[in-house]
Amino acid sequence: MSTRQETDFHAAMEKLAELLAERFPGFYDPAAPEASDAKLLKEGRIAENELLEFYNRAFGTPPLDENELAAPELFPGGSQEFFSAHACLPLEWDEKCVTFLVSSPYQMEELAYLAERNWGLGVNFRFARKALIERLISKQQNAEEEETSASPDDENTLRTMAGEARIVRLVNDIFTQAIELGASDIHVEPGEESVSVRCRVDGVLTEIMSCPLKEFPAIASRIKLIGGLNIAESRLPQDGRTNIKLGRLDLDMRISTIPILTGESIVLRLLNQDALTFDLKTLGMSEENLKRFEKLISIPHGMILVVGPTGSGKTTTLYSVINQLNDQKKKIITIEDPVEYKTRGLCQMQVNHKIGVTFASGLRHIVRQDPDIILVGEIRDRETADIAINAALTGHLVLSTLHTNDAVGAVTRMLDMGVENFLVSSALFGVLSQRLVRKICPQCHGKGKTGNYQKCKRCNGSGFKGRSGIFELLIVSDELRAAINRNVSSNELQEIAVRGGMTTLKEDGLAKVAAGITTQDELNRSTAEL
Repeated sequence: MSTRQETDFHAAMEKLAELLAERFPGFYDPAAPEASDAKLLKEGRIAENELLEFYNRAFGTPPLDENELAAPELFPGGSQEFFSAHACLPLEWDEKCVTFLVSSPYQMEELAYLAERNWGLGVNFRFARKALIERLISKQQNAEEEETSASPDDENTLRTMAGEARIVRLVNDIFTQAIELGASDIHVEPGEESVSVRCRVDGVLTEIMSCPLKEFPAIASRIKLIGGLNIAESRLPQDGRTNIKLGRLDLDMRISTIPILTGESIVLRLLNQDALTFDLKTLGMSEENLKRFEKLISIPHGMILVVGPTGSGKTTTLYSVINQLNDQKKKIITIEDPVEYKTRGLCQMQVNHKIGVTFASGLRHIVRQDPDIILVGEIRDRETADIAINAALTGHLVLSTLHTNDAVGAVTRMLDMGVENFLVSSALFGVLSQRLVRKICPQCHGKGKTGNYQKCKRCNGSGFKGRSGIFELLIVSDELRAAINRNVSSNELQEIAVRGGMTTLKEDGLAKVAAGITTQDELNRSTAEL
């Protein structure tokens, strides 16, 4: 959605909540609109057609005449599995825009994002009964199957292969195993002789399955269909995002494909919204660091940075901060690339380089939105750094990340970008550097086995289960501000910080080794570059 469309959407949602709250006083909960709508329908307080009238009034869309609606043509580039999973159907389209039939407004933002991401199209919406949409999708599927059997070609062959029951079960089994292991990512990689399926568990890749190479086209096509990607395209990288339901679990999934010499590398990022907990107390901070950090994030304005390499848990830490500060009394806006965790109470903005929405341009507009707290996914360049620092100096709390090895490195990185010393010293209030270490399995105590022979089921034989952060918290004191202004070396900044009470990453890690939380080898692996 464009910024204007997004504004119109939120205004329409507010109007809808007002209309339904007025119609059902004391029953309709504006804080949980989707659940309230479902409850209205389930308890028979409103008919579906009547609810659609409320949607049309709120969004200013014309009612749909079902009697005059024929099954739309097949939408090029999309899959029936995708439309079925999202309970939507493309009604009409041109080179700029697609109009979706939807049964409720709650998936509209996601569909707008997917249409822009996958097909480069704007979106419009019309409301229709869910049963009607499902019936039209079924008609299209039947027509598509008849066309496939009549004139098979490469794409149709791939669709047929992807729909085979054994392939569907195989892909579902991959997802199920990944969830059971608590994996964050699934990697599907064709080799010279077989297909390797690996999961990233607690930061480490582990192979869970190997398949014959001839099955890769069907597996890849199945995954692409789920993600709404073009199954006939294997020469260009593709990105998609979707939600799937496995049993009672709703799984948010990001899909990325790139061409490689042996076919395509497919990586799926699993975002289990139900299992997410953003709580500073569960990250693994020592009592002293937690106390100092909670005091730091209570400042009304200034800049706080969380630093570390990719995969060190920076986003989780920032969302834990936001979760603690999100008291409904503050305007909190984020700009991220991409938005991974949809969170109630936040205004979350997605970077979109295709239309010029960068961290810098987005941040420039955010500061005009009267925010109290701004979360910038990453400071990558001088322009973003300048705008973020200006926001921090003009009454906003700015949270962001940098890719540096330690806390002091954040200061030197900002200076290397060309930010003036006095601006860094004035705006920056604290830096949290972190890594993740695997925790010793509490069941097998790191042995990987229970008894003499059995592989430990809790940790799948790895000896580790779950991860803990190790932290280095730099509080910018008056002495450090003066040193930054004097442009002293990073070594001298480090000495001042340690003298002021900062525990280094290695020291925090050694304390966790001594406490039996992790091992020395695991600590060495996590901090090898320090």
